[in-house]
Amino acid sequence: MIRFVIAIALLGVATPGFAAVCEQVIKSDDAMKFDLKEIVVPKSCKKFTVKLEHTGRLPKSAMGHNWVLTRAEDFQGMAKAAAAAGIAKDYVPEDGRIIAHTKLLGGGQSDAVTFDVGKLAAGRSYTFFCSFPGHWAMMKGVLTLGK
Repeated sequence: MIRFVIAIALLGVATPGFAAVCEQVIKSDDAMKFDLKEIVVPKSCKKFTVKLEHTGRLPKSAMGHNWVLTRAEDFQGMAKAAAAAGIAKDYVPEDGRIIAHTKLLGGGQSDAVTFDVGKLAAGRSYTFFCSFPGHWAMMKGVLTLGK
């Protein structure tokens, strides 16, 4: 087995144990929380996918959740602007400061978004949050570019 792993490494063939994971599943629920508070994106990824799963039961009009990514310094402004965008736009304003976002989901639904890792800068902090009015105060976390 060791010889096999060494041979694979010498050939430069990626194996599942050595490849960067360029996706993350994050879950939300009817208690207004994400199951993760931090996401580290491997620097070796060209694209990164976030899959949001709403594990609750309530409809999106009552307890909708989405996943929105901005630079940390843009977070509060974007969170406040989200209410004005309204449910028809999934509480996501049309603004270039938003790096990526999923659709607004009701219980039992899921959505995924893939974004270019080149939009992220090393050493910079990013905030992900749910932009449903009032949720962003509790439903937020930090995303960083790893090594």
